[in-house]
Amino acid sequence: MLPIPIWSASPCLVSSAFASISDPVRLESGLAPGPAGQDPQVRACQGLPYAAPPAGNLRWQPAAPRRRSQSGSVWTILYAGRRGTGDTEATMIKMALPFFAAVSLVAQSQLSPSASWAVHTLNEYQIAPNITYLTASNVDLKLDVYSRRGATAPQPTLIYMHGGFWVAGAKEGALMSLMPWLEMGWNVVNVEYRLGQVALAPAAVEDCMCALKWVVVQAKTYNFDPNRIVVMGESAGGHLALAVGMIPESAGLDQECASPTRLPKVAAVINWFGVTDVGDVIQGEHKANAAARWFGSLPNKDDIARRISPLTYVRPGLPPIMTIHGDADPTVPYQHAVRLHDALKTAGVENWLVTVPGGRHGNFTPDERTRIYVAIREFLTKNGLPANN
Repeated sequence: MLPIPIWSASPCLVSSAFASISDPVRLESGLAPGPAGQDPQVRACQGLPYAAPPAGNLRWQPAAPRRRSQSGSVWTILYAGRRGTGDTEATMIKMALPFFAAVSLVAQSQLSPSASWAVHTLNEYQIAPNITYLTASNVDLKLDVYSRRGATAPQPTLIYMHGGFWVAGAKEGALMSLMPWLEMGWNVVNVEYRLGQVALAPAAVEDCMCALKWVVVQAKTYNFDPNRIVVMGESAGGHLALAVGMIPESAGLDQECASPTRLPKVAAVINWFGVTDVGDVIQGEHKANAAARWFGSLPNKDDIARRISPLTYVRPGLPPIMTIHGDADPTVPYQHAVRLHDALKTAGVENWLVTVPGGRHGNFTPDERTRIYVAIREFLTKNGLPANN
């Protein structure tokens, strides 16, 4: 068996990694932890947990130097001695030792704030995946809940809808879009909805309305704050976020929901390059074949498109709305964002338009995404929805 480097023979400080170690311990050059009463050449590190060797004529020996690093420090391995009188040498690398090696290396450096957050997210959040919030068209529609552990008060909550021109995509593909919200300390609900091959328009809008109702009904179970719900999505998901935030209950698009609760008003909408005039991409100047599949052979396309277009419902009293859109978007024209922005401004609705110069349909650069999320945080803070971390 090849020698395995365990820790530097230079004195190294190992952070307290077990409950039985209350203070850091120092490992001296060439010394390996072993049971009390062992060969006097080997001394145990005070308080360091170890696994006792199995019964038999097995003794612990000091580690032998194997190689030097560029800095001159000697790396060592731990050997177990011979059992009985046989000539076979058993190399006993205890299971605990690779862990100590990792701890020793980590102790020599500190994690960056972002790396520390990534490591500890599991401590901060619990996930309830694939909860059925609605059964429609003989399909159980699912959502995932990311909720803060140990929260005793209602938490601000994001409801996210994925994109795909209403005929493609899946909630699982949106995980990375949720990460900034988890870092901000929000609860997150990631929603799937019926795609075009399962049910034609306006099914996806109806489903997302029902997901909003479900969040309100389950508020106490998952510590959602019904007064601090933000809806967000990209592309078709951006349209659905706008629809959920803007279409009133009187439109009758929540009739399939399992809950009779009133359709709540969201606290804000964040629309990433979403469709605002559905008719335009179904059979208008900017028709997209994928989008047209959502309508199939429906006979009343114009009426349905108008009924689910955010531009139809611009009026005073809407929640604050933020739109992020590239001005070179070849899929959903930038003009969709401009028209919505101008109409909302005329109606006196607070709304922000974040234009990405030269930006296409998503896939923004890291710098662009940084600027976008700086703007999102400012937008949320201004509207009483600051980061919760």
